[in-house]
Amino acid sequence: MTPTPRLEIRGWRKLASRALDLLYPPICAVCRENLSEGRALCDACDADLPRLAEPFCKSCGEPFPGEIDGPFACPNCSKLKFAFEFARPAMVRDERVLEIIHRLKYGRELHLAKDLGRLAAGAFADPRLASALAGNWPLVPVPLHRKRLQHRHFNQAEEISRVLSAHTGLPVIGALRRIRATEHQTALTRSQRLENLRGAFVITAAGRRRSEQSPAGAVLVDDVLTTGSTVDECAKILRRAGFQKVFAVTVMRG
Repeated sequence: MTPTPRLEIRGWRKLASRALDLLYPPICAVCRENLSEGRALCDACDADLPRLAEPFCKSCGEPFPGEIDGPFACPNCSKLKFAFEFARPAMVRDERVLEIIHRLKYGRELHLAKDLGRLAAGAFADPRLASALAGNWPLVPVPLHRKRLQHRHFNQAEEISRVLSAHTGLPVIGALRRIRATEHQTALTRSQRLENLRGAFVITAAGRRRSEQSPAGAVLVDDVLTTGSTVDECAKILRRAGFQKVFAVTVMRG
């Protein structure tokens, strides 16, 4: 009997998981305890990582410990107008999560995308994302420029998006292309970041087709949200292409 394509895919995934276990012994990325089945976080460390919880800024997800009644915008966002409706990080800034993200991005430890994507999926518990789930909005990874992609060999936002897709059922679409190499954003102010990103992204043919067929909205996906300038520039391009609303989901708030 010839195996079905679905069974073949499952077989390849099991082989790939075993290969990853050989390359990267299954130990917790935080406490280094032994694990199994390709996991990167043990239950205790997973539970200890800080998820974003109320109260937080409804625009950028900046957490504000204390008692605040009702939706609010932080001092930074109250003065700004974004092209995206809101950004929803899953985690607050935490050095352990940041280290895992850096190990994925710069250490090329691709197996870590599985748990980062799973953590990011927690953002979809936010009721504001219900319309994206109900409408089968596409997940749109923030793209890398081809030079950086050639150096890194993968886009971390795309890897995280694939895992998010498995958890949410939403399709991943390469709707954006980065056409201009930009400086690293880390040391730049918000105004410098905005200028640095101006004209860096364009819509792709796949993105335009999707906006024509299902223009209701799209969900941008990235690893970290800091000032929001990158997802804002990406959202501008998606909106100009015809998407009526753009939400942003990230693993962590920077």
